[in-house]
Amino acid sequence: MLTMEEALRLSEKRFAAGEIVKGIIIEVRPKEVLVDIGYKSEGVVPISEFEEPQVVKVGDEVDVLIEKLEDKEGMVVLSREKAEFKKNWQKILTICNEGGTIEGKVKAIVKGGLLVNIGVEAFLPASQIDIIPPRNLAAYVGNNYQFKVVKINQDRQNIVLSRRELIEQERNERRAKLLTEMMPGDIRKGTVKNLTDFGAFIDLNGLDGLLHITDMSWGRISHPSEMLKVGQELDVVVLDINREKERVSLGLKQKMANPWDNIETKYPVAARVKGKVVNLVPYGAFVELEPGVEGLVHVTELSWTKRIAKPSDVLKQGQDLEAVVLGINREEQKISLGIRQLEANPWDTAESKYPKDSHVRGKIRNLTSYGAFMELEEGLDGMIHVSDLSWTRKINHPSEVLKKGDEVEAVVLEVDKLNQRISLGLKQLSEDPWENINKFYRVGDLVSGKITKLASFGAFVGLQHDIDGLVHISQVSEERVDKIKNVLKVDQEVTARVIKIDKSERRIGLSIKAANYSPEQLKAEQAMLDALKPGEDLVALQHAFDAAEESREPR
Repeated sequence: MLTMEEALRLSEKRFAAGEIVKGIIIEVRPKEVLVDIGYKSEGVVPISEFEEPQVVKVGDEVDVLIEKLEDKEGMVVLSREKAEFKKNWQKILTICNEGGTIEGKVKAIVKGGLLVNIGVEAFLPASQIDIIPPRNLAAYVGNNYQFKVVKINQDRQNIVLSRRELIEQERNERRAKLLTEMMPGDIRKGTVKNLTDFGAFIDLNGLDGLLHITDMSWGRISHPSEMLKVGQELDVVVLDINREKERVSLGLKQKMANPWDNIETKYPVAARVKGKVVNLVPYGAFVELEPGVEGLVHVTELSWTKRIAKPSDVLKQGQDLEAVVLGINREEQKISLGIRQLEANPWDTAESKYPKDSHVRGKIRNLTSYGAFMELEEGLDGMIHVSDLSWTRKINHPSEVLKKGDEVEAVVLEVDKLNQRISLGLKQLSEDPWENINKFYRVGDLVSGKITKLASFGAFVGLQHDIDGLVHISQVSEERVDKIKNVLKVDQEVTARVIKIDKSERRIGLSIKAANYSPEQLKAEQAMLDALKPGEDLVALQHAFDAAEESREPR
């Protein structure tokens, strides 16, 4: 029998499908819960609609939505979830229009994003989770966040959320505040956001700043990844602020003292220092003396005597070495170093060690078109020019008289300390035969020798004292000779008469046909030679070889 109070309460309730009513749990079964809503029959709610079924107990009061007043078994069909959704939906529409904010809990991962419980289920697209798209969505499940409502569809009863817009809004507010408060010289905490070839972008909790690679270390680094990694936290110094363009320049090395401040004291000129080769370039080697301090050993400062084409011929990157400080430019942050200064300069004593006109011995180390290099000592060469190989012979290449490895004696002609050259001579070992040519040969003398070379204008005959005489083509025979090679051969023994001696031009004229001439005939022949045109004259031997087209017979 209902009391009057219960009858009045019961009459106030509306029992119709779609209505939300309160009920009392009267029985908990494995798959369902019986609820008394004050109607003539109990209602049934699936136990799966309770978030924590294990704590549901008899006597609990719950809000439920009436789906059916009577099923085929006469029971009222109820839904706790739909009651909650209807209540929350109305609440959300009331307090949170599009653009409003609401707190919610991430429930699960769904296609394209996350499912969020804000009283009703709402969708959070992956692109709206954070400023940087997350790689691991599972890390968000179970966490509570603030969200912005970006779209409500009442017909479909769905809601789209954004967390990213709130983060961006917050960052914009922080950025504006940072730009107002921040001053050059400030030290700020930041997080490495991104690395590039030229530097790193640092997130200053709302504002990105650029840490250029040149401001990371006083020392040499090739790429920012050598010092930093994405996500790393660090303290940086504010170097410059452009508030209009919202750009901030940051520094890391500025937190430490500049190693160049007392550079002259640490590395005085002429001091010996130790370092490591950090870079090799065509013109020299960079040597790190300490982090942030490098010196350059120019290629010319590697050796006193050896001509080194490039530093990599004698040095390796990473090599430890010792050097001497040659000069310092603190403003340009440059230190000049030398390696050869570690040893005595052999050119300082070259003049006293190898005085002019002294005799020296050594091996021929190299031959060039203009002369031969003779090694006097380790790293010190003298050069014998082709013109100093013989008093009498025209030598076109030193290989005509010398070969590599020959041990020879020579005379010191000059020591040029400034240009680091020592000139040597072979011919100076003996007297110049042309100085006493009148003692050896006179006009009219009968001489013998072998043909050494043939030219279009005549033949050269090797005489004593390493002197060549020239038989002009007109002096070979009484008969006309068209081609010298038709009547003379190289190495052929001939007898000839000396018909001309020109000491100033260093030449001797010979005549084979005059070998049996009388003195009167010789005078006539000599007069004829003097009357020859310049082009037909007995030109100096060195010019004759250059001007004539030589025709050689095989020996």
